[in-house]
Amino acid sequence: MLDEELLKILADPKTKEPLRRATEQEISAVNAAIARGTKNVGGQPVKDPLTDGLVPSKSGARVYPVRDGIPVLLSDEAIPL
Repeated sequence: MLDEELLKILADPKTKEPLRRATEQEISAVNAAIARGTKNVGGQPVKDPLTDGLVPSKSGARVYPVRDGIPVLLSDEAIPL
């Protein structure tokens, strides 16, 4: 699980917007897209479903995966919503 104090200082690497934890509905939508073969922003197929993710608080346009409690804040790893 991602530390709440860390979450307060994280920002979207592309837009610099603050990030928020993805809702259950957003995680479900992303996992459904992953099951259908979606690709990340970098064009690579996403194979593993998410259990946690971070979303830009204003645009909500993509989800950055959180793997083993570590946010992956690389623009190419983001998954479009």
